[in-house]
Amino acid sequence: MYTLEQNFLALALWAYTAALAAALVFLWTRGPFSSRATLVLCGLGAGLQVAGLVMRSIAGGRWPFASLFEFLLLFALGTAVSTLVVAARYRLPEVTPFLLLVVVGLMAYASVIARPAEPLVPALQSYWLQFHVATAILAYGAFAAACGVAAVRLARGRGANEKSLPGLDRLAHRLIAFGFAFLTLVIITGAVWAEEAWGAWWSWDPKETWALITWLVYAFYLHAYTARGWRGRRAAWLIVGGFAVVLFTLLGVTLLLPGMHSY
Repeated sequence: MYTLEQNFLALALWAYTAALAAALVFLWTRGPFSSRATLVLCGLGAGLQVAGLVMRSIAGGRWPFASLFEFLLLFALGTAVSTLVVAARYRLPEVTPFLLLVVVGLMAYASVIARPAEPLVPALQSYWLQFHVATAILAYGAFAAACGVAAVRLARGRGANEKSLPGLDRLAHRLIAFGFAFLTLVIITGAVWAEEAWGAWWSWDPKETWALITWLVYAFYLHAYTARGWRGRRAAWLIVGGFAVVLFTLLGVTLLLPGMHSY
């Protein structure tokens, strides 16, 4: 079963890599074929990844929510779905190279630390873990999509051109607002889970601390957008910086500042 899971996930990585290549071709040619090929290959990768996750769930007898490897896979899947939604629903194919680069990076790192599904340690045997991880995937996927939109906003130029691109500002803001709501649920469900597992709602564990920092960064963006009228490149750079904090919270804290969330 693990070999079958590995095969599906390896094929997913290849499909995402091909999608990234097609997206880069689109940036060069602006051709409709490469744009469609990007979405088809990204969708294929997502389907193969779902199949791999299903195989892992069957083999482990649980949801694949327990380890960094599994969270990387879910984060990549959430970002891939966000790529499809933003590129197709909002007709913004320029976003695909930025987001697929994130997807391929996450999948590649996941392949390095891959391991078979293992039984859950006692601290992870909680339904709150499922809610915690599910809301995190929705939040992080939205933040990744917003970062992609912000990257497009920055790539389209400065000065007078900014005045013709309010739609990108609004889209990025909607994505951040959506992600922020779920990030709030991430912190709430995490606190409930922590109280159940360790007897304390909050312990200033490095992961908890950086989750709070991430929340504050996006809270500042929402305040700046609504109350201060931040738009354009300044807001776009803040969104990119916020996503860098997301990545550090996920990977940097895990690798450099291990704590109770290290599994």
